[in-house]
Amino acid sequence: MSVVEHVRSGNVPALARELAPLTAAERRELLPGLKQLRKELRDSWSSRAGAWSCLMVAGAVCHSAPSGAAAWLGGREFEDISAWRHARLRELLDDRPAEWQAAVAERLAERRPNRWGTDERLHLVEYLVHRSGCPVPTSDGFVLHWARDRGRPGPRPEVPRPLPVGTDLYVRLLADPWTPVLAPRLFEVAEAAEQLAGPWAARDDGRKWPAVLAELAEAGVLDRADLIDRCLARLLRGGRANELRVFQTVLKALAPTAAENTARVRTYLALLDGPSPIAGEAQQVLIGLDATDLLAEASQTVLFRTEKKLVRAQLGWLDRTARAGARAGDGGERAGEVVLAAAAALGHPDRALQEAALKVIARHLSAAGEAVLPELRLAAEALDPAHHARAADLFGAAPAAAEEYREQLPVVAPRPVPAPPASPEETAEELAAVLAGDDGLVPFERTLDALVRHSFQNREALARALEPVLRVGARTELYTVGEAVCGRIPAHQAWAAVQGRQNWFRHHWTTSFDHQRAARLEEAVWRIVVRPVPFLLAIPTDATGAIDPAALVDRLTRYEEAGLGPGPADLAQALLRVAPTTDPAVLAAAGRLESPEGERLAHWLRTGGLPRQTSEPVTADRRDWRGGRIRTMRQPGVVADPALPADAACLVGPPEKLRLRDSWWSPQPAEHWLGTLPGHREELAARLLRCFAEVEERGAQQVLPQLAEAAGPAGPAVHLAVGYGLAARHVDDRTAAVDALLVLAARGDLDATLLGAELGELVRGGLAKTTRIAAALRSAADTGAYRTVWGVLAVLLPVALTDRAPRGAAELLALAVDCVRRCGARGPVAEVTAAAGRGGSSRLVQEARALDHLLAGR
Repeated sequence: MSVVEHVRSGNVPALARELAPLTAAERRELLPGLKQLRKELRDSWSSRAGAWSCLMVAGAVCHSAPSGAAAWLGGREFEDISAWRHARLRELLDDRPAEWQAAVAERLAERRPNRWGTDERLHLVEYLVHRSGCPVPTSDGFVLHWARDRGRPGPRPEVPRPLPVGTDLYVRLLADPWTPVLAPRLFEVAEAAEQLAGPWAARDDGRKWPAVLAELAEAGVLDRADLIDRCLARLLRGGRANELRVFQTVLKALAPTAAENTARVRTYLALLDGPSPIAGEAQQVLIGLDATDLLAEASQTVLFRTEKKLVRAQLGWLDRTARAGARAGDGGERAGEVVLAAAAALGHPDRALQEAALKVIARHLSAAGEAVLPELRLAAEALDPAHHARAADLFGAAPAAAEEYREQLPVVAPRPVPAPPASPEETAEELAAVLAGDDGLVPFERTLDALVRHSFQNREALARALEPVLRVGARTELYTVGEAVCGRIPAHQAWAAVQGRQNWFRHHWTTSFDHQRAARLEEAVWRIVVRPVPFLLAIPTDATGAIDPAALVDRLTRYEEAGLGPGPADLAQALLRVAPTTDPAVLAAAGRLESPEGERLAHWLRTGGLPRQTSEPVTADRRDWRGGRIRTMRQPGVVADPALPADAACLVGPPEKLRLRDSWWSPQPAEHWLGTLPGHREELAARLLRCFAEVEERGAQQVLPQLAEAAGPAGPAVHLAVGYGLAARHVDDRTAAVDALLVLAARGDLDATLLGAELGELVRGGLAKTTRIAAALRSAADTGAYRTVWGVLAVLLPVALTDRAPRGAAELLALAVDCVRRCGARGPVAEVTAAAGRGGSSRLVQEARALDHLLAGR
C-alpha cells in the first residue's frame, strides 16, 4: 500500500513503518498528494476515524522545512486529535536536528488554545522543547496551555522529564522548571484569569492558583516583589469583574506588608479610579497607611464617584485626619486641607452625601479659618437647593436669588436625506460602506436608489466600478442588487424572485417588515435586469423615512413624461411613506396626473392616506418558550387601499397578525422597520410592543428615539413603548428611552400623565423594576427636564407608595424632591402625605416628608 492509502485506512503504525525508511527527497515528493487528500477529507463527511491522525503524521514528517511542518500541524483540522495519537509522530520527529525541532516548537507555540482552552498540539510543543533543549516559549498561547495543563490533576503527557502526578498544584509547580519563567506571564496574558479560576481548580481555596502563587513566592521560586508589581499592574489595566477578582485574590494571598504597600502608594492611588471593589480595597490600603500627603489627591478622585460607601469612607478619613491634626497641635493647616478636600463632595449628585460633606466642613471650619471661605462659597454653588441655607450660615454668603425656572429640552429639527451619489464611482463607495456594515435606513436607501439610477444611465460604467467592491464585500441584500448590475443574474431568475419562486431576501427568520423590503429589492433587481427606471419613488426625503408629498408628485410626473410605470412594491412603499398635506398647490399638481398610479396618489393625498388606528390596552400571553404575561395594545387594523400588495397590506393589518417573533428566533427592531411607516408611530408602536416588552434582552429599545421622531399621533402604544424602555435592563437601552422621552416632550407630544399611568401599570403588574425606572428618570431630569419628569412622577408615585412599596420607591421620592424643588411645582399628593406620616426614620419616610413639605409650599 502507498502512503496515501495508509492515510485513508487510518492505520498509524503501518503508516509510520512506511515513512521511516524514506529519504527527505522521497518524503517531499509525497506532499502534493497529501495536500490533495487533505482537501478531499475536508470536503467529505465520511472519512475513516483515524484518517486525520494519519494525515497529520504524514504531512508533518514529509515537510523538511520547519515553517512548512508548523503550518501543516497548525491546521484547524488537527486541533482536536488526542495527545496519545502523537506518539508515532514523536518517534518520527526524534531524528530531526534540534534546531529544526526548536523552530517548529516556536512556531506552534504562537497558536492560542480554542475557546474550550484545549489544543493537543501544544503538548507536542512541550515535547519538542524538552527534546531540543531550547528555551521554553513564552507566547500567550503557550502560557495559556501551560496554565490549563498544570492546573489539571491528571497525568502529564509522556515527556523526558514527567511531572509528579497528583492533585496538589503546589507540588506540580514546585517540580516544574518552567514555573519561574511562565508563572509571571500569567499577569500579562488576557485570558489567563479564566485558567486561574477554571473548572479544574481545587475545591480547597488554599490549593488553588492564587494561594499557590503566593506560597511559591514565599518559597523563593517566584520573586515576591515582582509578583506584587505584576498583580497591581494587571488590576490597573482593568477588565471584566470576574477577571479582576482572580487577581484581587492573588494580591490578598500575597498579603503585602505595610512597607511593601508604602513603596507602591502611587499605584494604589491610581487604583482609586478603577472598578468599585478594587477602588475600595485601594482606599482601605491608603487609609491603613495613613497617607495624609496624598489625602487631597485621593479625595479629588473618590468624592466624585457614585458609590456611596466609598464617598462616606473618604469623608470619614478626612474627618479623622483633621481630628488627629488638632490633637497634634497642627489643627489650622490640616483643617484647611481637609475642608477644601471635602468641598469636592458638595457637587455630588446624592443629596445625603452633600449633607455629610457639609457636616465634616462645619466640624473643622473654625480651625481652618476664614482663608478657606472664598473657595468654599464657590464650591457651594453646586449644592442642592435644600442645603443653600445651611451653606449660607456656614460660609457667610446669602443664598442666591432663585431664578425663574425654564425647562431645558432638546431641539428637534428635520434631517433631510442628502442627494444621491453623482457618479458610478461614488455609488461603488457607498455600496462598499453598506456592505461593510453601515446599513442604516438612509445609507441603504440612498445606495439602492443610486444602483437603480446609474444602471439606467450607464450600466456598463457602474458594473466596472462595482466589480472590485463585490470581490471583497459581504453577501448582504444590496450585494445581490450589485450582482444584477454586473449581469450575474439572468432575467428568468429575476422574474422568478418577483413571482415568489426565488428567495434571495426572504428566509424563515425574516419578519413582515423584512418581507416588505424584500419585495422592493426583488422588484429593483427585476427593473435593473429587464426594465430599467431612472430612479425609485419610495426613496425618503427625511431621515425618518418620510417622503415630502411635493417630491413624490414630481417623481411620478417625471415617470409619466418618460412613459414609465412604477413597480407595485415601490409605489406601495411610497404611499406608506408620503407625509399628509393640505397644500392646494401639491394637491392640484397631483390632480393633473393621468396614469392609474397618479390617480391613486392624488386620491391618497386627498383622503389623508392611511387611516389612524386607536389603541386599546390589553394583557396578553408571550408567544415564546418563556411564557408569562405582557401588557400590550390591540388595534383593529385597516387597509385603506385594497390595491396595496400583500407585503405592504400586512404591515397595516391587526398587530397580532404581524410576524415578528417565533419560539426560537427574536430579531431586534431595526431602523428600516420604522422607516416603512414613518408617519404612523402609534401604529408602529402597537406592532412592536412585543419586542419592547422583553426588557431583559438587549437592543430592542434602541429604535425608540426614531419612533419618537416619526410623525402621527403619540397615543397609549407610544407611551407604553417608552415606558418599557425606561424599565429596560441595560443602561444603553434606558438611555435610548430617555432620548425618546425628551424628543416627545420637545415636540409637545408627550403626555406625562399617560406615561406615568403606563409606568404605574407596569410596576403594579410586576413587569418593570422601580429601580431601573428611577435611574432612567434621573437621567432625564439631569438634562434639565425637571417639570417633565415631575409630571410623570406625580402619577407614578401613588402606585409606588403602597403599603408594600417596591424597591426603588425611595429613589423615586428623592428624584421627585429634586424636581419639585427646581421647577416649583405645588399641590399635595395624598399618597405622599400618607407616607410622610408614617413612623420611623427610613429613607422613604424622610424623602416623603421633604416632598410633602415642598408640595405644600413649606
